[in-house]
Amino acid sequence: MDLTDHSLPNLFRQLGLPSTQPEIDSFIARHRPLRDDIELADAPFWNSGQAQFLREEVGEDADWAELVDQLNLLLRA
Repeated sequence: MDLTDHSLPNLFRQLGLPSTQPEIDSFIARHRPLRDDIELADAPFWNSGQAQFLREEVGEDADWAELVDQLNLLLRA
């Protein structure tokens, strides 16, 4: 059983990014709006490992998929 707290800060930690709320807000402000014709995992600001993680989580409807979708929406707002 996976007991990981699936939260936006923990998603950022999974991606190896700073994860305090001000750091998350700054990341989102810096990278939005993400164009509609770019898949989240194909955005130029991810490294290959981050992109692979995002693709796998969404493609497999895995544990982090809901948070990845939330991040996707935040970057397109």
